[in-house]
Amino acid sequence: MDELIVSVSGLRGIVGTSLTPEVAVRYAEAFLATLPPGPVVVGRDGRESGEMFADAIAEAVLATGRDVLDGGVAATPTVGILVHHHQAAGGIQISASHNPPQYNGMKLFSAEGRVLTADAGRDVLERFQNASPPAAASAGRRGSRQQVDGAPQHVARVLARVDVEAIRRVRPRVWLDAAHGAGSCAARLLFEALGCEATIVGGTPDGQFEHTPEPTEENLAEMLPQIVACGADVGFFQDPDADRLAIATAAGRFIGEEATLPLAVEAVLEKTPGPVVVNCSTSGMTAAVAAQRGVPCTVSAVGEANVVDRMLATEAVIGGEGNGGVIDPQVVLVRDSIVGMALVLERMCASGRLQSVESLASHLPGRAMLKTKVQLSSEDRGPGLTAAFARIEAAFPRATASRLDGLRLDEQSTWVLVRASNTEPIVRIVAEADSHAAAQAAIERATQAMQAA
Repeated sequence: MDELIVSVSGLRGIVGTSLTPEVAVRYAEAFLATLPPGPVVVGRDGRESGEMFADAIAEAVLATGRDVLDGGVAATPTVGILVHHHQAAGGIQISASHNPPQYNGMKLFSAEGRVLTADAGRDVLERFQNASPPAAASAGRRGSRQQVDGAPQHVARVLARVDVEAIRRVRPRVWLDAAHGAGSCAARLLFEALGCEATIVGGTPDGQFEHTPEPTEENLAEMLPQIVACGADVGFFQDPDADRLAIATAAGRFIGEEATLPLAVEAVLEKTPGPVVVNCSTSGMTAAVAAQRGVPCTVSAVGEANVVDRMLATEAVIGGEGNGGVIDPQVVLVRDSIVGMALVLERMCASGRLQSVESLASHLPGRAMLKTKVQLSSEDRGPGLTAAFARIEAAFPRATASRLDGLRLDEQSTWVLVRASNTEPIVRIVAEADSHAAAQAAIERATQAMQAA
C-alpha cells in the first residue's frame, strides 16, 4: 500500500511517492522545533535512497543554525550512542528497518540517546500533521556538518559489558548475515575484538537485499545452509538497521528471534541479577528465565519506547522485545543486535569451553509461538477495528482480557495478542502455547473472528 505511515514511533513510506525529501524535511523540521539547543546526529542504514534523505535533512538542520553530526551508514543503536556520547540535542536515523527496499523512513532520538517517548513523539506528529511552521533560522549563522564514526564507541561499550577474555580463549566461529544493512560496521569491529573467526555475508551496506529483510525463518531459509558450509559455531541474522537479531545453530537450525532475548537475559542475570522488562507480545520464555532466577519481569505495551519507559521506572538490568530486540541500559537504551551477539557469545564461552547454541536453546522453556498479519484498509480502522476486537474477545469466552496494548487474551497456558501495527497498515496476531497445534488453533480462532464481519 502506497501510504505514508506516520505515528509517534516514526515515519515510513515508499520512496518517490508517499515519501519524498520534501516530506522528510517537513517531518525533521517538526522534530527540530521540539528540541533544546545543540547539534543533531543524522545517520542512515544502507538503503540506496538513504544518502538523498540524509543530505536533505542535514540541510534543513544546518539552516536552523544547528550543527550536524553525520554518522553516515550506522546501525540504529549506534545513532543512539552518538547522541549520548556527543551530548547532542537529538538524533535522526533514516531507515525503514525490515520493510522492503522501496521503503525508507525516519526514527527520532531524544538527547538521552533513546527513541522518543510517546508524548514527545505525539508532539512531533501533531506539528507535522498540522503543518506547523519550522523553527526560525538562526540569524547570520549556518551550522557545520561533521563526519563522526560511532562504531568504535559502540563496540567499546559492548566490550565493557561482557567477559572478553572468556570469548577470546574459546574463539568461536561466527557466521553473520548483515542483510546489506548497517550492522556490519560495528559487527566487524566486535568480532575482531573478541577474537572470533567471522564470515560476514551481506556486509556491503548498499541495500541490495538478498532476501526479504525481516529476520524470520521463512525469509532466511535459503541462507541457513551457509552456516554449515563454513563450519561456523553459530549463525546470526541482523535486520537492515541492526536493532534486531535472530539466531541459528551450527547445524543450520533456525531457533528464531524470540530466543534471542531470553538467551541474552540469561547472560546478564548470571552476573547482574535484577528486574527485566518485556513487551506484551514477547514469548513467555523470558519471563520464565527471570522467574527461575528469582527476579521480576514486568510487561509493557508493544514498542521500544514503552519498553524503555518501564525499564527506567523499574531500574531494569536488561529488557527488550521478542522480535530479537535486546536493550541493555549499560550500552544504550535502544534495541541492539551488537550487544545481543556479544551476550550470546559470552553464554557460549562462559564455561571455558564451547557450549553450543543448540544446547543453550534446549534449556529454554518449551513454547510454540505463531504470528500472522491481516492487511488493513482505511475502512477497517477506527470503529471497524473496535468491532473486530469485540468479536475476537467473544471467541475466547474463558480468557482473561487485557487492553494494555490492542487486545491480549490469556487462557490457561495459551495467550493471543491482536494489535494494529504502528509502522504498517496491518493488524498483527500473535499466539503462544505449549504446542504448535494449540498456538495454530488460537491463531485460526482469532483470525476467523476478526474477518467474520
